[in-house]
This record gives sequence, C-alpha cells and structure tokens, in this order.
Amino acid sequence: MTVAPRPIDLLSPEEEAQLRERSDVIGVLLVLHAWGVILAAMLLFVVWSNPFSYLFACVVIGSRQLGLAILMHDAAHRLLCAQPKLNDFLGSWFCGDPVGTDIGLYRPYHLKHHRFTQQREDPDWSLSAHFPIHRNGLWRKLLRDVLGITGYQRRRIQFQSAMQAEAGANGPETFVSRLKKMVQVERRFLLTNLVLWALLSLAGHPWLYLFLWVIPLLTWYQLVSRIRNIAEHAVVGDNQDPLRNTRTTYTHLMGRALWAPYWVNYHLEHHLLIFTPCWKLPQAHRVLGEKGLHPKMEIAKGYWEVLRRATSNPDDAPKKGSGGSKKSSASII
Repeated sequence: MTVAPRPIDLLSPEEEAQLRERSDVIGVLLVLHAWGVILAAMLLFVVWSNPFSYLFACVVIGSRQLGLAILMHDAAHRLLCAQPKLNDFLGSWFCGDPVGTDIGLYRPYHLKHHRFTQQREDPDWSLSAHFPIHRNGLWRKLLRDVLGITGYQRRRIQFQSAMQAEAGANGPETFVSRLKKMVQVERRFLLTNLVLWALLSLAGHPWLYLFLWVIPLLTWYQLVSRIRNIAEHAVVGDNQDPLRNTRTTYTHLMGRALWAPYWVNYHLEHHLLIFTPCWKLPQAHRVLGEKGLHPKMEIAKGYWEVLRRATSNPDDAPKKGSGGSKKSSASII
C-alpha cells in the first residue's frame, strides 16, 4: 500500500523556510489594526449617532473581537511574533484576555485539537459532530447568538467554573471565597476590560464600553464564531483524511471584513502546515495548489455553500446526545 506524502514533504527547503517566517513588526501591526478598527467604529458612532451606525459598529467591532481571538490563536501557536515574550505578551494582554480567553489554558487544549482532528479525542468534536442539521435548527442557534443568549450562557458557565467550590479541610467554601477565586482566575479578563472602560471614560464616553464592547462581544462575536466553527470542520468530506477533515472556504472582501478576518478562512492550510503564520496562509494555499493538491483538498466556494450543506438534514428533531459540551463550545479556532 502506497502512503501518500505529507504536504510538508512536498515543499522545497526554500518554500518551507518562507512559510515558517515570523515577524515581530507584522504581528504588532495586525494587533494594532484590530484595535484601530474597533476604535474607528466607536468613533464613527460617536460622530454619527443613529440606529444604522450603531448596528454597523456592533457588526464591525464583533468581527474584530473575533479577529483578536484569531490573533491570540496565532500566538498560541507561537506564530504571532518571532520573539517569544512579545508573542505571548501581545497574544495574552491585547488579544485573548480582552475577549475572555486565557492563552495559557487555550494552548494545550487547542494543540490536542490538532493532534486528534475530527476524532473522538478531539476536544472540539462536539462542535461539528451533530451536523448536518435542519435549517430551522441553525436559525434558532443564530437567533440565540444575535440576542446575546449564547454569549450570556457561555460567560455564566465560565464564571461559574471559576467559582466552583471545592471542599477543604474546614468544610465547604463560602460565596465570598468562591468569588475571590473567580476574580483570581479571571483577573486578566477583568483587568483588561477595566482598563478599556477607564480609557473610554477618560475620553468622555464610558457608555461605549457597554454598548460597543460588551454587547458586540455577547452578540455578533458569538454569531460569526459559530459560522466559522461550522465552516472549518462540519460536514467535511472524510474525518480520517487530513486533506478532507478540515475545510478552507473562499470568501470575498466583505466576508474577510465581517466574518473571516485575518485569513481564518484558510483553515485547512493551517492544519496541514501548522507552522505558518496567519498572514502567510494565502501563500500556503497557492503553494499547495502548485503541488497539485487542490483537487484533493476540502475547499468550499463560499460560506453559503457550507451553510447549505450543514443544514441539509430534513429532520428538525434534535439528535440524541448531539447538543455538545457548552464548555467546549467556547473554543476559538
């Protein structure tokens, strides 16, 4: 039996070296870009306050909050910056922590996902295993996302987990002790959000923190995260084939701006060539195409195509045991 060569084995030394290249400058610029877009959207609403500009700002900011999570994901792979300390500093304080993701906890969890992609041991298995579903089921999920129900439930579980009482020698813990534990566990999230609120307050607009940070985080961020999750691993061609158990999804300029920032749509290339920074994933896609792999790869022409496949089940009854873990559903990439 002939074993197919791994994609990395098809690369020349020069091609592999180019794809492995990391950059402190580009890493910093990507983080600055994400925060710059967020602040620009806030400024737009301050200058031009009306329902349309508010909804537009929520969508843009929620998309860039996903962008921060994506850059944190790159940092978890130590790809955001070449310098390890700068990589972890930016990935934590300026990317993951503000949106409530601890890079130290995320890194081993996510590397296990890469090790067991689409297998039972995959910690993200529950995110894709129950697809395809009926289109009404997806609409119900998206409605919960946009209403903030999903975001609230995830944050509640996150805080409850941090407060989880553990019986000690002196008996059960008190509410105050559990609250202290939660503050300790979530201190980076709380501190970065406190700093953001303080900066907006100094600018004379403290209310922006609630209306144009918390609300996008609980709504649009949840919706686009779900769409991204579906596109990456749901209804793929073959869970056993590394070229087919993960998907790359082509998109357009609006898609890259609003639901697939920072080249996250090239997810198959990320799995195949895990050492490639996000900004080099389009180059990785081209290289793999030159090696003749595109016809063998799981590639979708657009997100609507994926969503149609993911909602092709004619049965609207939920599958038994398919709800998945709410904790695992907080996965980022």
